[in-house]
Amino acid sequence: MQHFNVSRCQTSSMNDSELISQILNGNMNAFTFLVNRYQKLVVHITGRLIQRHDELEDVCQEVFLKVYQNLAKYRNECKLSTWIATIAYNTSINYLRKFKKGDEVNPDDSAALRNLTDYRSENYEQTDLHRYIRDQIELLPVQYRTVITLFHLEEFSYQEIEQITGMPEGTIKSYLFRAKALLKEKLKFVVDGNSLNAVKEISHE
Repeated sequence: MQHFNVSRCQTSSMNDSELISQILNGNMNAFTFLVNRYQKLVVHITGRLIQRHDELEDVCQEVFLKVYQNLAKYRNECKLSTWIATIAYNTSINYLRKFKKGDEVNPDDSAALRNLTDYRSENYEQTDLHRYIRDQIELLPVQYRTVITLFHLEEFSYQEIEQITGMPEGTIKSYLFRAKALLKEKLKFVVDGNSLNAVKEISHE
């Protein structure tokens, strides 16, 4: 993913509404700063769905192109982060449906549990536990790892995740419960029942 350098200017202190106003008035430096502000969010969401690095870069670029093209339609009915996350999620899901097998967007608990790897102390130092958990999240079905990312890492509410993904709140809660159960099954011998608290610490890497 390209990293954008932002020159010293007033955009660094602008809130989202001010940035949007500047962008719509043709200030491209303001858009550069908006990209810089939300790039990590987009990479996190898109990266949970699109796991090949070369494909991830292309999809992230497409996300921000859509953000720019549709910014005039943003009506401040939700937080800008939620609006951008929605674009990132929909763009990624559409990419999977177009170029990948359809079963990648349909959770299968039994297959997911087979895909997860056992934690072996001889293979992992204790300091690598966070890396192990992150690796297991990436092996979960796409919808599971998406809701884990949005809820635990990005700390969106159930209502915001519903808006981003279009999933009913009950489905979101079900996916979170099932994802946690799968992870805890693999983690039960090395961490306690609050193991998912550790997931929150695997953030923004």
